[in-house]
Amino acid sequence: MNSKNLAKYKVDYLSVVVPVYNEEGCLQELIDRTLKACGETGKKFELILIDDGSEDGTCEILKAASKKHEDTVISCILNRNYGQHSAIMAGFSIVRGDLIITIDADLQNPPEEIPRLVAKAEEGFDVVGTIRQQRRDTFFRRAASRAVNKVAQKATGVNMKDYGCMLRAYRRNIVEAMLSCRENSTFIPVLGNSFARYTCEIEVAHNDRAAGESKYSVWKLINLQFNLLTCMTTFPLRILSMIGMFISSLGVLLGIYILIMRYFIKGEAWAQQGVFTLFAILFFICGFQVTALGLVGEYIGRIYDDVRARPRYFIEEILGRKKKEQQQS
Repeated sequence: MNSKNLAKYKVDYLSVVVPVYNEEGCLQELIDRTLKACGETGKKFELILIDDGSEDGTCEILKAASKKHEDTVISCILNRNYGQHSAIMAGFSIVRGDLIITIDADLQNPPEEIPRLVAKAEEGFDVVGTIRQQRRDTFFRRAASRAVNKVAQKATGVNMKDYGCMLRAYRRNIVEAMLSCRENSTFIPVLGNSFARYTCEIEVAHNDRAAGESKYSVWKLINLQFNLLTCMTTFPLRILSMIGMFISSLGVLLGIYILIMRYFIKGEAWAQQGVFTLFAILFFICGFQVTALGLVGEYIGRIYDDVRARPRYFIEEILGRKKKEQQQS
């Protein structure tokens, strides 16, 4: 790292991308604190807020902020809810900065950490991740996060400790590489790291939600973890193949054992008495086959979605940009 010319890593223009969904309770505080933190960097900057189909007063707050801070606070209004990662990709598509920082809208990751990410990126890193200290999440969320981190490390070969934290910085070339990918199932931290050469992590604070409740129910979290697993790697399919071979080997050994017991040791009566054991083994094997088919079906479904190549999001309106720039975009 010391031998590199770090001048090309100097940040001239900073873009902060924030997906927003029903966050009217803390949105104004988020905007005020983020604008202040970005101003402390001494860089030219823009704050891009993506309304992901909010149903409360979020959109009105965004419109007022864009009107008050024209060409600094940019509101990107999606026509419906597409999910956090698709909303961030929509924000990526309109950024102007050479360094892009993503952050959640719930203020669990304080915007005051933004200057530290900018300074670290200028040391020569393509991606700057963060590690949440003293996490304020539930035990279930922490356990699920640990599982995802392990899988993500295997999938990308990049040993980052906290892939679940969305407070991250990306070089523009990394963002452009992510935008060129057409898959619908996107996990941005993993996708970004797959294109990065130099990565690092810094420790950041983690707070309770400023207002409202988490948008992820237990079922949504389980669904998210499953989606992340299948979109990152084909390793589960290999596991199924190995388990299948192991069960087949057990079946062969069991068959040999039954033949020996039937013809050489216990006789005909023993075979009849073991029929329920065989049924139990059969049910186990059938259950495994159905589970395996379901997992294969998940991958086939993702192939189907990607082949259709439907847009991941639809931008209904962009507010806060100068009219000439909007026409050009």
